[in-house]
Amino acid sequence: MTKRRKYSTEFKREAVEQTRQPGVSCRQVALEIGVNPNMLSRWKRELEEAPGSAHKGSGTPRDEEVARLKRELARIKKERDFLREAATFFAKESS
Repeated sequence: MTKRRKYSTEFKREAVEQTRQPGVSCRQVALEIGVNPNMLSRWKRELEEAPGSAHKGSGTPRDEEVARLKRELARIKKERDFLREAATFFAKESS
């Protein structure tokens, strides 16, 4: 499974601005910057519909908190496993 790529608001706005140049298609710009053409079209549509609130993301604070807690749990599990292995190693050494 691939990780979802996140793009900054500035990147999205600049990409949309490039599509407004004469003689340049949305698909052409998308392929040049390595983005799916449908995604760039969506960014353009969002910016046209609501210029002030476009590209803010769809996550809620609760989702962000859950993601942060999952990252913290994974880090703590790694620390626990490392300490468990270290304790086993030193127990064998002292015997």
